[in-house]
Amino acid sequence: MAVMEVRNDSKGWLILWLEPLGEDRWLEPGETFRIRSNYDGDELAFSVTCWVDEEDRAAGIENVAVWIEAGDCDAQVTDRAGNVVECGHHRPVEVDRKWTAVAAEIRSRARG
Repeated sequence: MAVMEVRNDSKGWLILWLEPLGEDRWLEPGETFRIRSNYDGDELAFSVTCWVDEEDRAAGIENVAVWIEAGDCDAQVTDRAGNVVECGHHRPVEVDRKWTAVAAEIRSRARG
């Protein structure tokens, strides 16, 4: 089993994107998550990508993507106590509303 820890050492939010699934989990300052994969091979199980979004940064948000490189894409994310952390964990309500509205607009345009 491959395990990787992600810790938010910043003073603001850290969004952990689990890829290629496109799942988001929001870490508060000081929070740590563990990503577990069933992969047991010799290749790297995960890779990490960080990027800067000026609008996010102005709002005190940083982004990190953990890519599942080998093994089953259904990796499990837990907190330090071993509790499963689901997609959308700590996602701010205003962000959820905005993303829901954008998704609805895209579906509406697709229907023509």
